[in-house]
Amino acid sequence: MIRAGRQHLARTLTDIAEQQGIAVQTLLNSGQHLAEGFPAPLNAGRTRLYDGDQVDAHLAGLPVPELPTADDDDDLLDRQEAAALRGEPLSVWDRRKKDPVVSEHLVRVGGVEHWPRHIVRDYTPTPRARTSRGGGGRPTGAGDQVPRDQLPVRVAQLLDQDPALTAADVTDRLGVHRNTAQAALTAVRAERMADVMDQHALTAAQAAAALGYPAGQTRRASVRAEAVLRGRQARPYLAAVAQSLHARGWSSTDAPPAVQHPEDDACVAAFVLDAPAAPAPALVWSERHGWRTAPSRRHPLGKGAAWPLPGDGVRHLADGTTPAPADLINALDPTT
Repeated sequence: MIRAGRQHLARTLTDIAEQQGIAVQTLLNSGQHLAEGFPAPLNAGRTRLYDGDQVDAHLAGLPVPELPTADDDDDLLDRQEAAALRGEPLSVWDRRKKDPVVSEHLVRVGGVEHWPRHIVRDYTPTPRARTSRGGGGRPTGAGDQVPRDQLPVRVAQLLDQDPALTAADVTDRLGVHRNTAQAALTAVRAERMADVMDQHALTAAQAAAALGYPAGQTRRASVRAEAVLRGRQARPYLAAVAQSLHARGWSSTDAPPAVQHPEDDACVAAFVLDAPAAPAPALVWSERHGWRTAPSRRHPLGKGAAWPLPGDGVRHLADGTTPAPADLINALDPTT
């Protein structure tokens, strides 16, 4: 929160970077704001705010002064703090804040919404008349209100506002099924965590903490982030294999075959081949099973089938090892 009378001292990371004469990306890459001794942010949102007096003291090598600890009616609370003060979910406060009695007291600090403590505390919502006898929530059989192709963007926007976003919040805000909301939230968190892990050589847990994600909500995202990162690291090798396949004349397209990274396994690549002598099955690689050929070109990844796929059409080419692209092609070539 921003203590009463200190609104003018609030600074964003952009302000702090400008203060030092550097770009904000340079500041982020350096991890200066995450280093021990750097003043703690005033809020938990994606746009972090810092107290100017504390920042100035830290940059000057002086002891960082303590902030006032006594609550004041004019303290400014962000949406997470407002919801916590009222003991309500964030989704409920996001509805409350639209009431003119509350919205007229909105204060934006560094682009972050805040409200005075006494407004949050004393606001009494007008009871809404029930229009039906239903039990609330989405009607049975109702479709999602947000198209699937737009859902990641919408979830990312909500996550920008609230790093502690839950699947229930997404369902409430966007009107999608709970399972759809959980899948989209996990995917967006995993991509962002993978970015931080890649840029700063952090673990999944450290990346989640840096992004402000609650540890209890990131177990699935952590597993997926690690898979996403492994998939990114494998791409140069897989691209080299695709080039080798194309140069040998085995690809079924004019250009080198694309590397596919299915949503359910970020470290799988599939290439549909066309050997000169006879059509060859797809070539598939996964970090769990190495290289193999798949018996079906229509479904080269064997979706819905057990791993490894059964049948005579499967050739496992590398028992846990990763052969060089040229060695791999030679192993597949029936003429060699």
